[in-house]
Amino acid sequence: MAPPTDLNPRRRPVQERSQATVSAILEAATQVFARHGYAAGTTNRIAERAGVSIGTLYQYFPNKDALLVALAESHLREAEGILRPVMIELSLRPPPLREGLELMVSAAMESHRQEPRLHRVLFEEAPRPPALRERLDQAFESACHVLAGYLESRREVHVTDAAVAAQLVVQSIEAITHGLVIHPRGDATPEDYSREVATMLERYLTADTP
Repeated sequence: MAPPTDLNPRRRPVQERSQATVSAILEAATQVFARHGYAAGTTNRIAERAGVSIGTLYQYFPNKDALLVALAESHLREAEGILRPVMIELSLRPPPLREGLELMVSAAMESHRQEPRLHRVLFEEAPRPPALRERLDQAFESACHVLAGYLESRREVHVTDAAVAAQLVVQSIEAITHGLVIHPRGDATPEDYSREVATMLERYLTADTP
């Protein structure tokens, strides 16, 4: 079945009461999706949790995928707020490579630790409409652009193509931190993993090229 195409909110909350209703619906959606997952996270459950009628919910969100898009946008804004200071640091005051990598990995870990069960639903279970995929691509390209400039500024980096290396590093950090935070295994702490991921990437970036 094709995903629904109508993913935009039906009404824009203008009055304070309407804004409070939307906030209550989104908070309820966060709790329902985190507890029940995508398939069982129905709009009826969300409306009941929010204390509103199903008709009121549909006044603002045409379906549950529209709710998911709104939650994903909110999550991305929070993640960007965590990552932005690191990107600024790498651009304006480039630290030594090891320190820069640790800053990136730690920020990625922190962004994934925000509502990890909801994060799993948003980025593993739910469909990704084109608008959300475009938003994710933009965030990826922006991070790669900043990191490529940073790698070019560090004399200890020995890669032949900084742009390609930046893509590999950003993708690796995203995939590894997502897996370790959303699907933890063993007794190692996030700090343990952060240190090892930084070591792995440092060795790749500083290895002598043939």
